[in-house]
Amino acid sequence: MPSLRTALLQSSGRPGAVAENLKALDEAAARAADAGARLLVAPELFLTGYAIGDAVPELAEPAEGPGSAAIAEIAVRHGLAVLYGYPERDGERIFNASQLIGADGVRLANYRKTHLFGCFEQEWFTPGEQTVVQADLDGIRIGLLICYDVEFPENVRAHALAGTDLLLVPTAQMHPFQFVAESVVPVRAFESQMYVAYVNRTGSEGEFEFVGLSCLAGPDGVVRTRAGRGEELVIGEVDPEFLAASRAANPYLADRRPGLYGSLA
Repeated sequence: MPSLRTALLQSSGRPGAVAENLKALDEAAARAADAGARLLVAPELFLTGYAIGDAVPELAEPAEGPGSAAIAEIAVRHGLAVLYGYPERDGERIFNASQLIGADGVRLANYRKTHLFGCFEQEWFTPGEQTVVQADLDGIRIGLLICYDVEFPENVRAHALAGTDLLLVPTAQMHPFQFVAESVVPVRAFESQMYVAYVNRTGSEGEFEFVGLSCLAGPDGVVRTRAGRGEELVIGEVDPEFLAASRAANPYLADRRPGLYGSLA
């Protein structure tokens, strides 16, 4: 099975300006496709911006809303799948969500962040209730989490047990927590034997300073590609043959003793 070339868009776009963010995503998709990527991953709440305060209700939209339609057009035009973050409206509730759209424009998966970080998120968003959301892309099982979710090892292990090969984690990782991008994410990839694409915002937005450092970590705990602190598009390979060999050599899932862990829940 061939590798899945994956592009990570490290950018904050322009908070509050959906049209401009769609344009930035379109330009990144063109560059990613030219480099042979089959998947483009954008950061948490990329469609609208993260630090948009009380504009959240105004900019939130349904999963099948106009932003989704516009990104489906981008995916089809450039022939690659796109994962993006956005505020999802479902009736009176608003979720911090991410959505994966295939290269044919079909919506493949939608995930709602289960662990909300800080006062801003807890004020505006409802936590999701579904831990494992997956889709298949080019023979690789894709899983979705968002930012703070990946800092809970139980979330990642749940994906491992469900067969996730590549975990996509759009994020808004801020100062002074850069150790998550530097250390925690590669460890999560190793301990649960999967690839993890961690895709961050960058620069200052309101009270937040995002640290960049987006990365694609492999199941051996080695980072395949790493962005710096500024706007950047980086590309890495998700190799299913290497993943299978790594899982055979590191049988954490097979060697688990679940009967000893019941008290953790």
